[in-house]
Amino acid sequence: MEKIPTQDVTPNPVGHHTPPQQPVTQEMYAKRRHIYVREIKGIFQKLRRSTNWALMLMFFLLPWIKLGGRPLILFDLPNREFHIFSATFYPQEFILLSWLLIICAFGLFFITVFAGRVWCGYTCPQSVWTFLFIWLEHRIEGSRNRRIKLDDQPMTADKAWRKTAKHTAWLLIALATGITFVGYFTPIRDLVAELPTFEAHGWSYFWVGFFLVFTYLNAGWLREQVCIYMCPYARFQSVMFDRDTLIVSYDESRGEPRGHRKKGLSHQEARQAGYGDCIDCDLCVQVCPTGIDIRDGLQYECITCAACIDACDSVMDKMGYPRGLIRYTTENALEGKKSHIMRPRLLGYFAALVLMIGTFAWAINDRMPLNFDAERERTQLYQTTRDGLISNVFTLTIRNLDDQDHTYQLSVSGLPSLALESNMIDVPAGESRLEVVTVTASPDELQQPSHDIVFTLQAQQDERIRLERDARFLGDMRR
Repeated sequence: MEKIPTQDVTPNPVGHHTPPQQPVTQEMYAKRRHIYVREIKGIFQKLRRSTNWALMLMFFLLPWIKLGGRPLILFDLPNREFHIFSATFYPQEFILLSWLLIICAFGLFFITVFAGRVWCGYTCPQSVWTFLFIWLEHRIEGSRNRRIKLDDQPMTADKAWRKTAKHTAWLLIALATGITFVGYFTPIRDLVAELPTFEAHGWSYFWVGFFLVFTYLNAGWLREQVCIYMCPYARFQSVMFDRDTLIVSYDESRGEPRGHRKKGLSHQEARQAGYGDCIDCDLCVQVCPTGIDIRDGLQYECITCAACIDACDSVMDKMGYPRGLIRYTTENALEGKKSHIMRPRLLGYFAALVLMIGTFAWAINDRMPLNFDAERERTQLYQTTRDGLISNVFTLTIRNLDDQDHTYQLSVSGLPSLALESNMIDVPAGESRLEVVTVTASPDELQQPSHDIVFTLQAQQDERIRLERDARFLGDMRR
């Protein structure tokens, strides 16, 4: 009889672990790497700078412009009035603000689906102020290489005055930003006159200081940290991308293998020598405000400012190579597939956006600068007057949402014999008034315990200002 083969499966003994003599430490947070952004010129940077200057000019000038004796835009919180151009809005119309925010959100979704984070690179306030601060760095401290040498060298008189001038300029811009922002909530002419004399409200000093500090920190020191770690848009924008979204991309099939070569080498000769179009100059990295290498592929840190496109195109021009090694394109196009820019997803966002904008414009145009409510007195059903008439007491809440005083004529309908004790009500501009009115009717007309009636409020100064409110008139319940 043959013996059944066996195998020893006893596990090896666990070795004894000897901890190291020296403690092992690990940093929980990576130290920030200072990014020295290189200045570059090009068509996209010209477009971005023009957009940035226009937005900043609009931001700083709007509070100073007056229309009809008041600032063009003023959010008067103490009086609960929001003046936007020639219109005045009140808290009761908060639904309009909600709709406006929803429209802005859908606009951002549409832009993201179409061209990625182009909002971040061209119009985001964080990017606008950051690029402004970087522009001042270039003017005061010099080029990228000079700034690196300046930071590495010991403190000298030249370094001291340049650093002082730079931070002074930053603080002045941050101060102007804080004052301007507060100027949207309090008249800026009075604010500027009262701040130096310490006559302004305490909250004005607080908010000016708040925006001064945070503008200085965010645009001067944190910069890319805000875009990468603090901004929620950087985290959820990737879910809106698809393979047909226009993004800043590096054409790997054309650029690789990258490497240095003689400047006089033609494009055809470089190809024959086994080189791609990328000469590995790292200029695309040096101009990036977030410090990424676009050649590593799509990254959430990319704000689509197109600085790397302008930098790469300038190198291609010097080398005599075709432009577009780094360009706005889609993932499908990079893979040689057909791109579908006008796709159902994008068209859906566009249709929803157009519909909402149209509805919002209609609501603004059809906006009635008047609101009122009619409530019957709940403590009593009805009363019988000495003349034998049935009376009901109603409380009217009238809100004049216009920017001028109005006299309103009140009328009531629903029964032939309905009558009011008073029908003229004065309400100043932007104020509310409670008015108690008594409505009488003949008992012979009350065939039911209650009847529908309609209150009508008509402005005497403008026939277009007219509102109606439904109510119930109660009679003898025994009928």
